[in-house]
Amino acid sequence: MAPSENPSLHTVLFLLILLLIVPATNSIGVNYGTLGDNLPPPSQVAHFLKTRTVIDRIRIFDVNKDIIKAFANTGILVSVTVPNGDIPSLTDPRTARRWIDSNIKPFYPATKIHYICVGTEVLHWGPQNLVDNLVPAMKVLHSGLVKEGFDEIKISSPHSLGILLSSDPPSNASFRPGWDMGNLAPMLQFLKETKSGFMVNPYTYFGYSPANANFCLFKPNPGLFDKATGITYTNQFDQLMDAVHVSMKKLGYPDVEIVVAETGWPSGGDPANVHANPINAAAYIGGLMKKVNSGDGTPLMPGRKFETYIFALFNENLKGPSLDEKNFGLFRPDFTQVYNVGIMHAAQAPSPSPIGATADAPADGPSSSGGPWDDAPFFNKTTSFSGSPGQAPPASSSTGAPTIVNANVRDSSLATTSTSVVLAARFALIIILVMILFP
Repeated sequence: MAPSENPSLHTVLFLLILLLIVPATNSIGVNYGTLGDNLPPPSQVAHFLKTRTVIDRIRIFDVNKDIIKAFANTGILVSVTVPNGDIPSLTDPRTARRWIDSNIKPFYPATKIHYICVGTEVLHWGPQNLVDNLVPAMKVLHSGLVKEGFDEIKISSPHSLGILLSSDPPSNASFRPGWDMGNLAPMLQFLKETKSGFMVNPYTYFGYSPANANFCLFKPNPGLFDKATGITYTNQFDQLMDAVHVSMKKLGYPDVEIVVAETGWPSGGDPANVHANPINAAAYIGGLMKKVNSGDGTPLMPGRKFETYIFALFNENLKGPSLDEKNFGLFRPDFTQVYNVGIMHAAQAPSPSPIGATADAPADGPSSSGGPWDDAPFFNKTTSFSGSPGQAPPASSSTGAPTIVNANVRDSSLATTSTSVVLAARFALIIILVMILFP
């Protein structure tokens, strides 16, 4: 072989070795709530996530400075949240600059602040004063970030799927009248201009019924047929994500990225909610991880990989009023897994299992109802939604809106590909390439 060919050959061989020895891990985001009186300190949480899990991004429901500081120099992306009540004041540029000076500037870029979420499900909860000021506050905050040179920090706002008039079938989906043109169209235009993601909170848990259990849990099922497109949906996650996409497309914004800001399944709950158990939680979260890390996208968004945040990091014993809300965590406060779906690094966790506990964990904390849940989003209300609790969409019918069907699913139960399978595939690829290079 000519000497000039050696460098390229050496490069190929080096890359092949890297392919073999570098572990393939699936990254995932998680919502880090703090409504518990037994939770570990943020410094321990940051060290645990960095050294022992595949979690590479977190979202918090406030601007907790202890948490933000704890994640400095970890490389983990941190998204913070503007409390709903602060939104109107942030339409004033001076107030917005002071907010940035207090909550962002002291910590960035040591802490990799990724998103500033302006409020939580503002359209769903209202009141109208917050709804009207949401997009203006987002724009003013963005301008303040640009002036500081913090261009990489993105602005968005998470939505419950109460923004949808319908989701079944996806081809017929649309945003609720009033919110569509009055709030969501200008928001989507802003997100397009700033290259930020449209945040939604799709919970299939609240669309569950015994008849559609597998559809909600990424397990094999007959599917949901959409006559208009000829697509058979095999899981509710795809259904809901495509419903959001169709609604965005009807407003002229099909290419704005969608971020799954929250989704989860509780491992325990009130006695009536028998579907809240570790087996179902593992099936849903496992299927979700496999789905979003596959890069397959959805039937109407093939090839898309959605930035996704699981709800939640810990079981939180002060959430309420139901036991379900206390048990959305991947981990207990002592860092033990509630169930295992491959969140831990392979060398530090047992092989994937749909249940790390059986019926042991209806609740890890006190069973008394009540307690604060200011950061609690749509899943804290399991009743059907018939208009915003704050105020209905400006052009919505006075007779109330259709019931939200909140669902997602897929026909596989676990998210993690076994290490042995991955290594076998890598060895096979190396052998094939070596045979090509050395015929």
